Amino acid sequence: MSDNPFARRHKREIADLIEVSSGRKPADLLLENGKIVNVFSGEVLEGSLAVYKDRIAGMGPKYEAVNKVDLKGAYIAPGFIDAHFHLESSMVTVPEFTRAVLPMGTTSAVADPHEIANVFGYEGVRYMLESSKYNPMNIFFTMPSCVPATFMETSGSSLAAFDIYPFLREKWVVGLGEVMNYPGVLAGDPDVLDKISIYSEKRLEGHAPGLSGKELAGYISAGISSDHEATTIEEAREKLRLGMYVMIREGSAAKNLADLLPLVTCENKSRFMLVTDDHNPVDIIKNGHMDGVVRRAIELGLNPITAIQLASINPAEYFGLSDLGAIGPGKLADLIVFNNFEDLKIHAVYKNGKLVAREGEAIYEEHPRPKPKLRSSVNIKWLEGSEFEYPANGGKCRVIEIIPGQIVTGYLDAEPKVADGKVVSDPDRDILKVCVVERHTASGRIGKGLVKGFGLKRGAVASTISHDSHNIIVIGVDDTDIFRAVVRLNKLGGGITVVENDRPVAELQLPVAGLMAEEPLKEVAAKVEKLTSAIARLGSPLEDPLMTLSFLALPVIPSLKLTDNGLVDVEKFDYVDLFVS
Repeated sequence: MSDNPFARRHKREIADLIEVSSGRKPADLLLENGKIVNVFSGEVLEGSLAVYKDRIAGMGPKYEAVNKVDLKGAYIAPGFIDAHFHLESSMVTVPEFTRAVLPMGTTSAVADPHEIANVFGYEGVRYMLESSKYNPMNIFFTMPSCVPATFMETSGSSLAAFDIYPFLREKWVVGLGEVMNYPGVLAGDPDVLDKISIYSEKRLEGHAPGLSGKELAGYISAGISSDHEATTIEEAREKLRLGMYVMIREGSAAKNLADLLPLVTCENKSRFMLVTDDHNPVDIIKNGHMDGVVRRAIELGLNPITAIQLASINPAEYFGLSDLGAIGPGKLADLIVFNNFEDLKIHAVYKNGKLVAREGEAIYEEHPRPKPKLRSSVNIKWLEGSEFEYPANGGKCRVIEIIPGQIVTGYLDAEPKVADGKVVSDPDRDILKVCVVERHTASGRIGKGLVKGFGLKRGAVASTISHDSHNIIVIGVDDTDIFRAVVRLNKLGGGITVVENDRPVAELQLPVAGLMAEEPLKEVAAKVEKLTSAIARLGSPLEDPLMTLSFLALPVIPSLKLTDNGLVDVEKFDYVDLFVS
C-alpha cells in the first residue's frame, strides 16, 4: 500500500502545504495547461495543478514549482476507485494486479477477500492484507461476512464474528463485506447479527439479488447500505428509493451497465457507483479495468463527468475516504492524465504526487518486502474414477440452465440420456454432467448434477475456482476425461485444466489458494485465452466459459446450483434431488 491516507498529518507538513497553497512557497510539481475535471462542481476547468509532496496544493496559473510538466491540453482527473471487487478473480496476487491496473488509472480499490477466506479463513485475509503493504496502490478491504456463504457447501474455513473482530481496527478495513446470507439477516441469525453489530460503525455492504418488498426493508433496516446485485432497473429503483447506494456492476460475467444506467439522473447520481465485482485477466487486458467501465458508461450515453464521479468522488465519500476521489487543495495527488472522453486513453498516472505509470506501463520501483506464504490448498480423497457415475432411477432430472452473460441460472426438467443403467452426458441436446468435488478436507463428497448451455461436444473442463467455497468443479462429456481433469488439478495443487482424450490440452496453475498465480497478469491472461480457445474448440459457445463455470456452484444466486452436498434450489434455500420425484 502507499502512504496511509488515514495517517495523522504532522503540523509541520500542514503548515508547509498551507505555504505552498497560498503561493508563498514553490510547489514540487506543476502540471500545466491541462483541462481539470472538477468532480465537485461537475465542470472542466482549464488551468494548472500544483502538487506539494503527496498532496494537491491548488489549481490555477499563478503557482511556481521546482518541476513543471506541460500537459498540452490533456485532461486531468482524480484516480479511479473500484468500490467493490474480488481481487482473486483477476487470478493474480496483489503486486501483480497493481502493476497491471495502476497504468489503467485505478489508484484505489475496495476488495472483499471472501474468495481466499473461504479457502484459508483468517489466514487468507491476513495474507491479503500483508500482500498489500508497501504497494503503490490503495487496497482497502471489507471483511468477509459469509464464510462459508451457506451451510449447503463445504469450505476450507469459516469466519464467525469472533474471527473478524480483530480486523475492525485495521486502518485499511472500511466495512463488512457483502452480506449474502439475507435469509440469516431476516431470521435474526445470531452470528450474522453479531457481525453487523460489530461493524456497524463502518459500511455494511449488501448482496440481495431479487429481494424486494417488506423483506428488502427488513434487510436494509439492519444498516446494510449498498447493493451491487441489481440486474433490472425496477430492482435498482426499489433499492434506491429505500435508501441504498446502487453499485452498478460491469464485470466479466455480470454486465449491468446497459440495463441500469437509465436510472442515473442529475438528481440522484450521488447514490451510484461503478464497480467491477469479478474481472478476469483477459477482460482486464482487452478492455481495461475501471477505465474500461467508465469508457463503456460514456459510450452508453452517461455524461462523461458523471461517469468519472461514479468512479471517484462517490466511492470515496461512501467509504469515508476523505483524502481521495477528487482534485482539490489538501487531497492526495492521485491523478490520471488522458486524451479525451471518447477514447479515455490514459497517458500518465500519478500516485501520491509521484509519476507511477506512463503510456500504459508501470514505472515505479517495487519496495523489497518479505513474501507472505500459504500452505497447499488442494486435499482430495483418492479417486478411482467410478465416483463420477450417476446411477439412473427412471424419470426426469433437474437440469441447471445457463443464462449467457449472467451468473443467475434457470432450471428445467428433462429426460436424461441413459446408458447401461447410468445417466451420461448428452452433447446432442447440450445436457452435460457437472460435478463438485470437495477439496478441503478429503471427505470424498461429490455433488452431481446436469447442466444445459455450456456446449461441450467432447472433453472436460475442471477448476478449483468455484464460488464461493472453491471446491473443484468439473463439467464434461466423457467420464474418463472428467476423472482425468480432477486428478490433474490435484497434481497441480490448484488451477484450471482442459482435458481431451484423457490428456490435458491447456492448463493454468494457481498455487495461491487454488485461486491465484504468481505470474504477471499478461502471462496469466495468455494462458486463460488458451484455455478459453481450447474450450471453444471442444464446442462451447460461451464468451467466458470459465467465469460461467465458476458460478454454477454459488448457492446464493438463483435459481438452481450445485455444491459438494448436491443440488440446491436457491429460491427455497434447500437441497433437491437430481431426479424429479
